[in-house]
Amino acid sequence: MNSVGIFAARKTPWEIVADNFSLLAMALLAFGAVVFLVFVLAERTSVKAQEWIKYIVFIAPAVLLLLVGLIYPTIRTLIFSFMDARSENFVGFENYIWAFTIPEIVTVLRNTAIWVVMVPLVSTSIGLAIAYMTDRMKRPGIIKSLIFMPMAISFVGAGVIWKFVYSYEPNDKRPEIGLLSAISKALNGSAPNWLLEIPLNTFLLIIVMIWIQTGFAMVVLAAAMKNIPDEVVEAAMLDGASPVKRFFQVTMPMIRATIVVVLTTITIGTLKVFDIVRTMTGGNFQTNVIANEMYSQAFRQFNFGTGSALAIILFVAIIPIIWYNIRQLRRERTER
Repeated sequence: MNSVGIFAARKTPWEIVADNFSLLAMALLAFGAVVFLVFVLAERTSVKAQEWIKYIVFIAPAVLLLLVGLIYPTIRTLIFSFMDARSENFVGFENYIWAFTIPEIVTVLRNTAIWVVMVPLVSTSIGLAIAYMTDRMKRPGIIKSLIFMPMAISFVGAGVIWKFVYSYEPNDKRPEIGLLSAISKALNGSAPNWLLEIPLNTFLLIIVMIWIQTGFAMVVLAAAMKNIPDEVVEAAMLDGASPVKRFFQVTMPMIRATIVVVLTTITIGTLKVFDIVRTMTGGNFQTNVIANEMYSQAFRQFNFGTGSALAIILFVAIIPIIWYNIRQLRRERTER
């Protein structure tokens, strides 16, 4: 084909958009026709058959998406975790033995454990304290909005922002753009390269996650505090309970289930943390976590066996948290 034929066959952006729009319109029309046909057939069947048709129409697509998007990939990943790098030969538990014996991966597991312990506890504690202190304020909206604002920022955006905060300029003749380094130089005359300091760099990354999740904890816990009956709080005040006693003996027991939900939700999000580490350090300087190492093994080194094993370890770590959350919610329902 000559150059004229190539340029003639090439479509303009508007033509590509028109083709995609046509395909989308045809798909929607086909879906609408199928649904209309199902309802027409349902009207001509018995009541019992209509019940089954209703279940099929509304439940079958969700079940199909669940099978395709969750169950099948989970089973496939589990199978790959017992195979070699190219998923060709069965190697048994070698990938799991590798995950718990190689020093670098043990460091990854240790870092993940530190994240899982610190982020939920600190975020929930700060969020709970702010929610309690602003509960009786007349206009807490501004404070809550400022604290909740990081939740509107993506993890990548937060990582970029805090990477500027931790920025280090070794040349004293150049201006220091890192806020933390500028403060350190103003106080001590020097500043370290923060993201290279081990193990300080791991805790500096954890601060970013705490900064994001505190707003979530504050909003959810503040909403739970609003549901505490005023009679209970007034009775505690009449009995002479101090604000500290009211907090620990009235407020916390009344919102215990919500605290558990917040803790478990933040814990699950922390176990899957990837963006912050990838953006700020790339997992280098002993700051790596499971999710980032899983990505590196599977899509950088193309070792699908070890990458799948790390994915299964992450999945297994989340199961007890979800189970405990469900157990607490059921207990709360029975108490009601």
